[in-house]
Amino acid sequence: MQRKRLIKLITAATVMLLAAAAFGTPDEGMWTFDNPPLKLLKATYGFTPTQEWLDHVRLASVRFMDGGSGSFVSPDGLVMTNHHVAVGQLQKISTPEQNYVATGFYAATPDQEIKSSDLEVNVLVDMKNVTGRVEQAIAGAKSDQEKLKARDAVIAEIEQESKEKTGLRSNVVSLYSGGEYWLYVYKEYTDVRLVFAPERQAAYYGGDFDNFTYPRYDLDVAFFRVYENGKPVQSEHFFAWNKEGAGEDDLVFVSGNPGSTNRLNTYAQLVYQRDYQYPMTLGLIDSWIGALREYSSKGEEQERRALVRIFGLENAKKAMTGEFGGLQDTSLMNQHKRKEEALRKQIAADPEMQQRYGGAWETIETLLASDTDRINRQFYQGFFGSRLTGLAINIVRYAAEVTKPDAERLDGYHEAELENTRFGLLSPAPIFQDMEEATLTWSLGLSQKGLGDDDAFIKTVLNGKTPEHVAAGLTKETKLYDVNFRKKLIEGGEKAVKACKDPLIVLMRKLDPLLRENIEWNREHMQSAFESAAEKIARARFAIYGKDIYPDATFTLRLSYGTVTGYPMNGTKAPCKTTLYGLYDRAVSFDNEGDFMLPRRFWDRQDRVDLSTPVNFVSSCDIIGGNSGSPVINRKAEVVGLIFDGNIESLPGRFMYDERINRAVAVHTAYISEALRHLYDAGKLADELEGN
Repeated sequence: MQRKRLIKLITAATVMLLAAAAFGTPDEGMWTFDNPPLKLLKATYGFTPTQEWLDHVRLASVRFMDGGSGSFVSPDGLVMTNHHVAVGQLQKISTPEQNYVATGFYAATPDQEIKSSDLEVNVLVDMKNVTGRVEQAIAGAKSDQEKLKARDAVIAEIEQESKEKTGLRSNVVSLYSGGEYWLYVYKEYTDVRLVFAPERQAAYYGGDFDNFTYPRYDLDVAFFRVYENGKPVQSEHFFAWNKEGAGEDDLVFVSGNPGSTNRLNTYAQLVYQRDYQYPMTLGLIDSWIGALREYSSKGEEQERRALVRIFGLENAKKAMTGEFGGLQDTSLMNQHKRKEEALRKQIAADPEMQQRYGGAWETIETLLASDTDRINRQFYQGFFGSRLTGLAINIVRYAAEVTKPDAERLDGYHEAELENTRFGLLSPAPIFQDMEEATLTWSLGLSQKGLGDDDAFIKTVLNGKTPEHVAAGLTKETKLYDVNFRKKLIEGGEKAVKACKDPLIVLMRKLDPLLRENIEWNREHMQSAFESAAEKIARARFAIYGKDIYPDATFTLRLSYGTVTGYPMNGTKAPCKTTLYGLYDRAVSFDNEGDFMLPRRFWDRQDRVDLSTPVNFVSSCDIIGGNSGSPVINRKAEVVGLIFDGNIESLPGRFMYDERINRAVAVHTAYISEALRHLYDAGKLADELEGN
């Protein structure tokens, strides 16, 4: 008996060591709530969250569907997120006369709260492992193509069954590159009203110069209130406010929705991203920013309209440049390669495992090298940045897809997805004709340069005309600006769409067969084999490491943890926190100019604030884009901060986490309380947060 127990302990310890060697340090990981790192937390910090604690954290966390995270912070539906998550909605409710992005906003009473144009927030209310059902559905498939069709069909079936049963948003999520499938059920809220946001100058202090750097001094916070049936939601689960915030060496947690990581990718995939994907995408972003800056130079209103898009692109450029640097880092790439080789060596040592999983890596290598010319061509056969063209192609596809059996439809048009698709298509958010024209002119010019005049896409869209001529005609003559026009087309179905003479709808009817051919080619020649190989690798990992590993991020709810701690930087040490002393010093050091200028209220009310108040802080929590707006909480599940960024050293974290230097940057709750009370005359909001 003792011998069996000893063998079990040794085996468990070996698995843990193997997982640690393959997937890093104790603070690493974006863990799903069905598989929290309880053993690691207990071993490292002597803390084991209860199921009640985990459920409370999950139900107090929200996902912003236009990209980002948030949390309930009062029993009356008050939700906190970042200003930079909210800024898109701020712009949509702004006008040339009232620019809330620049001036900020505060609703002192409920009747002053402004409803967002098209914001949806989600709460994850249930999770169910449906891997067995998916595996059963694909078991009889004789080819990768059959397997893909069977998988898509059963996923659509599961989602629709759940939608019919619960009335809630139901999404099947692939984890571990297809190693597991989970049904995530969300409560959706679409009546979301703005309560508070500071001036962009305070929220995004330091501008692009300071973006992804630390020390930082940002008030990157915004508050919304969630309504249902015309009344504020009574949120049973919310994070109590700790106005003292986080302190050095505190254990903290981040509950949010990281967008995507590539840590489980094969070495061949990383090489492909390094040599093809990143150079192409960064070139696109550079070109796009240039076009928008040219548009912005035409006047104040053009500058206002383009501001948020430029901000998003510059943010993406800086992030991707850091990620690209990681891919170009020989040390990082070799480390990833060694981990992959170690896994493959263990598989090769077992003839049965080798037969079952061994060829998966070669399959992926072959696929990535198979048709780079076609992949390059498909990159340019589409439209970049134009909301009008997106609406047009989606309306044409909506009308066609809803006539098909659910299992045969394109993603986004399954029965369980239609409500969300319609919500986006019928958004009343403003569309600016001159900005659309400038964007479409640039996009068509870029595609023409990338494809050449003989390409079928270019022939169909330009038909011998210039991008300027085509863009001007399409954007001036279309009626898609009108929500009611869009609604009539959707309700009229295929008959209405086929009869429609709107120039953008006519163009998309002509283009749709070509674009569908691209989709089908990818499914037949790439996706089917790729997913099959990725699943084999996932099974191999499970066979060796079990569930002591975490899946790549998928914009679904995850739990990260770490400590509040500084890090070595530029030959010195970055402090774990910054203060208002530092904020004012930075402004004075730059003569209070440009991106380092403080809003007038900060100078007028300087004597009202405690300059020793912590402003921002860093922790070793593992995050990435999508975590913006996530609450930072302590052991008691009290909110002590608000994630808004990572440091520049963490950007290669898409591929690998380094506990020594990866840091999550957060706004300190003490700064939020101090600013609300003494800078923004928002004491009522501060009282609500603090439970007074």
